[in-house]
Amino acid sequence: MSKPAKNGGNQDLPFEEALKKLESIVESMEAEDLPLETLLVRFEEGTRLVQVCQTKLSEAELKIQELEKNAAGNLILKPTQLSGEPVHE
Repeated sequence: MSKPAKNGGNQDLPFEEALKKLESIVESMEAEDLPLETLLVRFEEGTRLVQVCQTKLSEAELKIQELEKNAAGNLILKPTQLSGEPVHE
């Protein structure tokens, strides 16, 4: 088994591909009786893929918020709300 690329090796992956790889890693870790070293390598790769997915989702959320329209059909910039923050309206 080849080692995954260090940091940034997965950064250019499309979200769907990163998610698919992550799901595959989780399934193999749950289904197979793997040595500890292999589990650690897969865990590290999975952690990097989670970060890629989170980054891409955050970028998409910002783009959506920037393009939301108000009731009159005008594009408006909506403030970004971080998870867990109360909504101020």
